[in-house]
Amino acid sequence: MPTISKGDKVLVTGANGYIAMWVTRLLLERGYAVRGTVRSEDKAQFMKNYFNGIGIAEKLETVVVEDIIKDRVFDEAVKGVDAIAHMASPFHIHAKEPSELIGPAVQGTVGILKSTVKNGQNVKRIAITSSAAAIMSDKPGIFSEADWNIVSTKEVEEKGSDASPVHMYRASKTLAEKGMNLYCVALKTVHDNLLAAAWEYHERHKNEVTWDLTTLNPPYPAIHDVSSVARLNTSLKMWYNHVVAGNPSSKDALSDSESWVDVRDIALAHVLALEKSEAAGERIVITEGIYTLVIYFPCPGVDHLFAGGYIWQEWLAAANSLTPSPIPSHNLPVGYPEILDGEPVSKIRYNKSKEERILGIKFHTKVETTKDTLEDFATRGW
Repeated sequence: MPTISKGDKVLVTGANGYIAMWVTRLLLERGYAVRGTVRSEDKAQFMKNYFNGIGIAEKLETVVVEDIIKDRVFDEAVKGVDAIAHMASPFHIHAKEPSELIGPAVQGTVGILKSTVKNGQNVKRIAITSSAAAIMSDKPGIFSEADWNIVSTKEVEEKGSDASPVHMYRASKTLAEKGMNLYCVALKTVHDNLLAAAWEYHERHKNEVTWDLTTLNPPYPAIHDVSSVARLNTSLKMWYNHVVAGNPSSKDALSDSESWVDVRDIALAHVLALEKSEAAGERIVITEGIYTLVIYFPCPGVDHLFAGGYIWQEWLAAANSLTPSPIPSHNLPVGYPEILDGEPVSKIRYNKSKEERILGIKFHTKVETTKDTLEDFATRGW
């Protein structure tokens, strides 16, 4: 399949979001035109103001899509674009009902594919932001693109609104990417879209389409603008609490392992997934290490994301290693340095060989991401 080239137009859904703003920025910087969907005119204005401010708004256009659950809502947006980065999907761990996350995730994904089948005659490739949540389980192990998280979908199927909000989120990412015959307790029915999410839908319609599909699986991606610490996305707020605020501060909490990836690296992964012919039909894990978290953001009003291996104490060590301190207004917590004595034990790991072979990203280090994140916090007065 031919891939996109400079001057082509890319549709980015949820373009004002956490990762999507960086994807939009990188596409514009590389000479592409971008059509971004947003939920309101004020979000469109935010994007225009930001990209005008750095001098790359000339090839940016925005389209308001208020509700991605509505049928055929992307029909007009896909017209005349050469590729699509579908990134609009909710992420939080406060859902009361599975439908709060599963509905938008699944129907938004299937909706963009349906509209592309109908009106996306120029589209060559669609890259979908999935998550490591669609791959991992609660048990320690080494995971790869061959794995699917059926633990979370099973819990949601059996427990409905009594399921853990974390499992609700993870199930939404699995269902949106793969699709399966899941009885959604919250909806009290088997929704057609739950039977045909990204990969299943593409398989059913592969003889009708001229585009191919790639999905990217970083750990815990979040998408929103922020104006205060209280409004930080779930993952970055967790990082702020541990590394800056010192809460939680117990030895057990700081010994816990996760994984991470800098949002700038995730953005690059999306662009490369659209550009590289080798990414066609691939599911690719994007991670710097173990489990995944989201942090860093010098892009005004936009967070940064990262997914790679770490123990929480390593972030505290990275922050305290920086001289002078990037955030001198705070006495950063030291934690328990002895946690890092010996060989750190990580619970969940990912096989990154496919990403290395196809995309070949040189990921930011913990120290680089920590420095940039803390400097941005300081600039904001946080």
